[in-house]
Amino acid sequence: MKPVVFNSTLLRDAHQSLAATRMSTAQMLPILDKLDAVGYGRLETWGGASIDAGLRFLKEFPFKRLDALRAKTKTPHMMLMRGQNIVAYNQSPDDVVAAFATQAIRHGMNTIRIFDALNDPRNMKTAIEATKKAGGEAQGTICYTNSPVHTVEGFIKLGCTLADMGVHSLCLKDMAGLVSPRAAYDIIKGLKDNVKVPVWFHTHETTGLGASSYLAAIDAGVDAVDVAIRPFSDGTAHPDHTRMMALLKGHPRRPNYDAQLIEEISAYEKGVYEELSKFTSHKNEVVNIDALRYEVPGGMLSNFRNQLKELKMEDKFEEVCAEIPYIREKLGWIPLVTPTSQIVGTQAAMNVKFGRWKQFIPGAMDIALGYFGQTPAPVDPEIRKLAAERSKKDPIECRPADLIKPRMEELRKELKENNLPADDEHCVIYAMFPQQVKELYFPPKEEPKPAPAPAAASAAPAPAISARVGVSGNVTNLAMTINGTTHAVSVEEIA
Repeated sequence: MKPVVFNSTLLRDAHQSLAATRMSTAQMLPILDKLDAVGYGRLETWGGASIDAGLRFLKEFPFKRLDALRAKTKTPHMMLMRGQNIVAYNQSPDDVVAAFATQAIRHGMNTIRIFDALNDPRNMKTAIEATKKAGGEAQGTICYTNSPVHTVEGFIKLGCTLADMGVHSLCLKDMAGLVSPRAAYDIIKGLKDNVKVPVWFHTHETTGLGASSYLAAIDAGVDAVDVAIRPFSDGTAHPDHTRMMALLKGHPRRPNYDAQLIEEISAYEKGVYEELSKFTSHKNEVVNIDALRYEVPGGMLSNFRNQLKELKMEDKFEEVCAEIPYIREKLGWIPLVTPTSQIVGTQAAMNVKFGRWKQFIPGAMDIALGYFGQTPAPVDPEIRKLAAERSKKDPIECRPADLIKPRMEELRKELKENNLPADDEHCVIYAMFPQQVKELYFPPKEEPKPAPAPAAASAAPAPAISARVGVSGNVTNLAMTINGTTHAVSVEEIA
């Protein structure tokens, strides 16, 4: 029996799930040599919310991060792509989707995990074909959820459909840690019996089921699972690498990874976790059984708590979460994964704050009218009617992207007019985040602050400085944090 393969989520989904996606490239670089030496099947390094957050909060151009991480690692990389939504919230035209996948692979991405929030294969088709054409590995993704219309047989059927579309592998993606061990076994076994491509499994420990479901999936023949490293593990993140190794002790499929390396990586990451402490929450670090009812994904929870704070609604967290199942049902029992999780979460907040459907947000109206694709069950007729009246848009049944005109040449022209780089990389990022790209190159001017009155005979405070060190051969990698800003420095000893 082949050992199960571990993939690492440390550099993407793990900090997205526990620290609002705030880990910077500078904080990643010092540990890359050790992470690369573990022998993971894949390092997840890109995609998901990391592109938006990197631009918006860390002022990093996404392809530069990918280049930096790729240059220092030999382990194959993987990323998460939201099908026709790419890594944004709205659907993009086919030419932009294809260009994004092509450029990701050109910059060193190996495996693109492609999903659709509604599990509509039509929304994955362009990304799958573009990935394959560019020489990358296209992974078809099944988003797991519980509802009256979702069944084990239905998930297996979707996997077979994706395999027929020519994907290189399949992934059962459990965004909120909802898959029970029995369901995990049945779905993975059913997929392994019906398709010839490798099958992977991704889950979170939000509800405490993750590690046990991994064990069941491993018994069913799953080829690979996604793990994280403490302190960026468990809770709303993924089952911990070391804990999984302990659970697999004596198992014929237990892999062989260097435990000392994992401890050294963990020791380094404790410093990073402390630096990101204002984005972390103890509530995201512990098991949350209520998520079995709300089905809120791990990647959303840490961001969601921060957003409710900004709305002065942090005391309404439980009430907002309790509204989510109601909205899911009215919108056709949609799974909760970006962007539907954010849309449903925001609509739930609006319902609690203003009353049900008093503020009908555009994204929720578009889901109701078919502009995100085919929902698993029919949308409530009254909600669809209300969405049409409020939005002044007609419902559709076709693939939504069929209604979107090509944009690449238009984007290139607009970038040039704004004195911005107009290569394909900038076109595809600008298509999703135009304001953030503009601000990256032309930061808004801050209003000068009045100088504080000088304190009598007081010395200027010393800058707050901390540093972490990683050593590989004759190269010392430093991550120095000065007054909250992290800088990466590499020092090479020359003989």
